[in-house]
Amino acid sequence: MIKEALKDAGDRMQSAVRVLNETLTTIRTGRASPSLVETLLVDYFGQPTPLNQLASISVPEARMLLVRPFDVSTLKEIERAILGSDLGLTPNSDGKTIRLVLPALTEERRRDLTKMVGTRMEEARVAVRNVRRDVHNLIRDKERETDISKDEAERAQKDLQTITDRNVEEIAKIGQHKQDELMHV
Repeated sequence: MIKEALKDAGDRMQSAVRVLNETLTTIRTGRASPSLVETLLVDYFGQPTPLNQLASISVPEARMLLVRPFDVSTLKEIERAILGSDLGLTPNSDGKTIRLVLPALTEERRRDLTKMVGTRMEEARVAVRNVRRDVHNLIRDKERETDISKDEAERAQKDLQTITDRNVEEIAKIGQHKQDELMHV
């Protein structure tokens, strides 16, 4: 029972790390990347649909994204979604495709994005700590109910802390990499 709880804790913590990773890919750096816009939700016949399901996204130049809708009638909705996002990009449309030119990041914008990365990292760490707290409480409850011995409880607590430390370390690594990427000119 404790092994399942520890495995579940590891899976839930890894999920928090995965979400952080996915979130950080949408924060733009100096280079163009399709991941900046592919999860952007576009109103498609009343349904919010990710952009990558409505168009192909390519990188013809280092600071440009090219969005080619599969259906040209969705062009206006895609433009509206890009303008409404917090990316700060202005779409240039020629009637068939949308070009997104990424301006060079200013030092101030880089610092703001770095703070945003720090915020996202802290959210992920909080999620990991919440999982640890839940499993920690479960272990203590099992010990109180004498379902497990004191030694088993201590061993489980150590294993739980090891899993937690590993995930927090991974969060720090991912966040530091993104911050370095942002501050690199």
